[in-house]
Amino acid sequence: MFKRRVLVIATTFPRWNGDSEPRFILDFAKSLLPYADVTVLVPSSPGALDKEVMEGVKVERFHYFPVHEKETLTAPGAMVSRIKEDKKRGLLLPFFYKAFIREIQNRIGTFDVLHANWVIPGGYVAYQALKMTNVPYVITCHGSDINSLNNSVFINMKKKALANAWGVTTVSSDLMSNTLKLYPHRKNAVISMGVDVSKFGEQHRKDNYFKQNGKKVALFVGRLVGVKGTEYAIRAMEHIPNTRLVIVGDGELKKELKKLASGLTDKLAAVNSDIVFAGAKTHDKLKTIYASADVLVMPSVTAKAKEGFGIVLLEAASSKLPIVASNSGGIPTLIKDGENGLLTEERDVEGIAEAINKVFNDSA
Repeated sequence: MFKRRVLVIATTFPRWNGDSEPRFILDFAKSLLPYADVTVLVPSSPGALDKEVMEGVKVERFHYFPVHEKETLTAPGAMVSRIKEDKKRGLLLPFFYKAFIREIQNRIGTFDVLHANWVIPGGYVAYQALKMTNVPYVITCHGSDINSLNNSVFINMKKKALANAWGVTTVSSDLMSNTLKLYPHRKNAVISMGVDVSKFGEQHRKDNYFKQNGKKVALFVGRLVGVKGTEYAIRAMEHIPNTRLVIVGDGELKKELKKLASGLTDKLAAVNSDIVFAGAKTHDKLKTIYASADVLVMPSVTAKAKEGFGIVLLEAASSKLPIVASNSGGIPTLIKDGENGLLTEERDVEGIAEAINKVFNDSA
């Protein structure tokens, strides 16, 4: 069988086996293997191999700074968050863009089509690298790349990338609407990222896994950034009795969120509830974490960006975990209120608490 050669580029990708970084690009690349010869090109990170095969996928990592230990722009966490945590990382951007473009150009002739994830930086890098060639590229927009970074400079970069793409996909219909407002590309499709449902399920449940000792467990999984709305899950806990909120993830707001939780200690004690920050976890541990909780809470909000899709929702649903989520961004693409989850309004603390209590009090 003849297979097209596909080069997939991204900035979020596992650095090694067992990494806690999101793996949806790896899962996507794996799904292409029966149909294409796939290579994934991603930035290097300290401790990561330059070349390896991960679960059958060829992975190549490029260096963008002379000092390898300083290549910390893209992980752990997203690029924008990394720069917010340490503004000096912004100085790496010119090196990063130049190296990314060069690495693609050096590979021209070894692939038939390029798949760029995120319009910035991936789509713009693809545009710059391939604009003098006939090699087509496709852009997949994931959320933050369209819903944020919207000053005039970035908007111009996005429009150039989208205008010259062979096709454009987004992970939700809400995101497609915003993408087409930016540039009305005729070849477009909504194609969501997916998860391997066989890796999740109730069979991974462990009793008292969170040492909750009889309490119900409300679970939050995600980066601790503004768009995820973690603070509203925390504030809701003073209205939810006999419950432990387990927060899995890391990010720029961790200190602020811990301070918020600490300030609610007395109110939480009054209803016999508490909050645990568990940090980032590997994908292998997540299957047990989902299965051992009692409800997933995803209180995403529209801030400088909004939720593009929410792979966490798919992982939780695959684990048969009830879901309470906000009616924000691409979430309604997956969650239909009262059918496969409960939707609340954004920032509605009492609504979140009411929905979680409803889940706990109604086994159906």
